[in-house]
Amino acid sequence: MKLISLAAAAALSLGMSLSAHAADVTVAIGQTGESTMVYRLGTQFDFGTSWLQSDVGRLTGYWDAGYTYWDGDSSSSNHSISFSPVFVYEFAGENVRPYIEAGVGVALFANTEVENNKLGTAFQFEDRLGVGLRFADQEVGIRAVHYSNAGISSTNDGVEAYTIHYRFAF
Repeated sequence: MKLISLAAAAALSLGMSLSAHAADVTVAIGQTGESTMVYRLGTQFDFGTSWLQSDVGRLTGYWDAGYTYWDGDSSSSNHSISFSPVFVYEFAGENVRPYIEAGVGVALFANTEVENNKLGTAFQFEDRLGVGLRFADQEVGIRAVHYSNAGISSTNDGVEAYTIHYRFAF
């Protein structure tokens, strides 16, 4: 448990130090497919560039580092840290800009079980899809995130989380 806490602090610090500007902070709350509550605190920093700019929008992205608490019963609560590059297509807009996002990263869990799902390994891949709205250096959105060891272990139940999130500049 202490190792996960130290790793989470290190990941969040790394995320903040790699950014040329102040890091953004993200808070999220949601549930897994089996109704376990999920609480996440993360930091984001933009890639600092964009591609495919047009009147419709632009492709951009950010690095994301986070800590997640999986609030199961006493035997199935868990903690994880994650790090992921995320690509975002942001649609053009004056005050409000809708977006879609996708990313694939890595995660490390404190133990190999969430609910009745046996993850097989503490190391997991993190796949995410999300949609939301950006406005005035803030963002609200929803995400679906899937964790799996991609066959590294023969035990590979995986777990999904569905969250709402809020991002703000820090």
